[in-house]
Amino acid sequence: MGVKVREHPKGSGDWFIFINHHGKRKAKKIGKDKRTANEAVKKIEAKLRLGDLNIDRLNSKCPAFREYAEMWMALPNERKESTNINYRKVLRKHIYAAFAHMRLDQIKRKDIKFFFDGLLTKGLKPSGFCSIKTTIKSVLQHAVDSEIIETNCMAGISVGSKAVYKVDPLTEEEAALLLEVARQHKDGLYYPPLLCALRTGMRIGELQALEWDDVDFEMRLISVTKSNYRGTVTSTKNKKIRKVDMSLQLAETLRRLKLEKKKLAFREGKALPSFVFADEKGRMLWQEAFRRNLNLCLKRAGLRPIRIHDLRHTYATIRLLKGHNIGDVSYQLGHSSISITYDVYGHWMPGKFKAEVDELDVQFQAK
Repeated sequence: MGVKVREHPKGSGDWFIFINHHGKRKAKKIGKDKRTANEAVKKIEAKLRLGDLNIDRLNSKCPAFREYAEMWMALPNERKESTNINYRKVLRKHIYAAFAHMRLDQIKRKDIKFFFDGLLTKGLKPSGFCSIKTTIKSVLQHAVDSEIIETNCMAGISVGSKAVYKVDPLTEEEAALLLEVARQHKDGLYYPPLLCALRTGMRIGELQALEWDDVDFEMRLISVTKSNYRGTVTSTKNKKIRKVDMSLQLAETLRRLKLEKKKLAFREGKALPSFVFADEKGRMLWQEAFRRNLNLCLKRAGLRPIRIHDLRHTYATIRLLKGHNIGDVSYQLGHSSISITYDVYGHWMPGKFKAEVDELDVQFQAK
């Protein structure tokens, strides 16, 4: 038997009583007064000992999914703002339509499976399931941790097939041709950020937020400490700081770029813009302008259209096809786990390590 008092959510001033009696668990909201909650605990404990309380009839007031999800979203958290935006989008676009008014303790595994099966029949791609599944699971897990419900019905549920990563990189020759065209396009304005993307694999948001203080020319290193998301500078995607190597060509290109920007700033009586790829007004690189000019350069080079993110894929696949260490490639890309790198690029590696495999025949060859 156990009866506990807990403020839920923490800092809200709302006090709940949580009862665990002979395997049955119930929660009841008392109000804003902790003293009243403590007094209620004593009365409930006494009734439980005397067998004078029918726990099945105790009103748990379990909240509806939407009510609880909105409260969960409003709680202080360490998630990136981009993650919060995605959660809100997924909740409103997909999840609320099915579960908004259902009480948390009424949602069963069969309801979840039926929900995802419906999305599949409507043509939602398997890659779209990840964020939906994560959002539902996170809301329900918070309710479990808060003893509102006993179990998370999302646990162990698999839906759809494994997400297939769309990778459409340029070959090494195509990348070299693109850079050559970019040198001539608009006096080479977009050549430095394009070269940086192809030589480091940095994400577009990381390129936008890159500042001169992050560039170490002596060690030929770039410290990737932040990213841009919709005009706001935030942490990197996985909130980790990494140092990526600069090739000699990239280091020399950025040195010249910094010198040119210093001269321009001096002539105009201004300070050097902090952003490495700032425009003529010192503002950070505009993603749409970069995308538009990337497409123009691709067209002039006679190459197929690709996404900005495929520049990152190009960096990774060129290195892996050269036989570079996948652990270093994974680190330079900023993947949170090397397994992600294998999942995305593993099929680009077969057949590239025959020399290593042949070493297994040393004893055979000796005989």
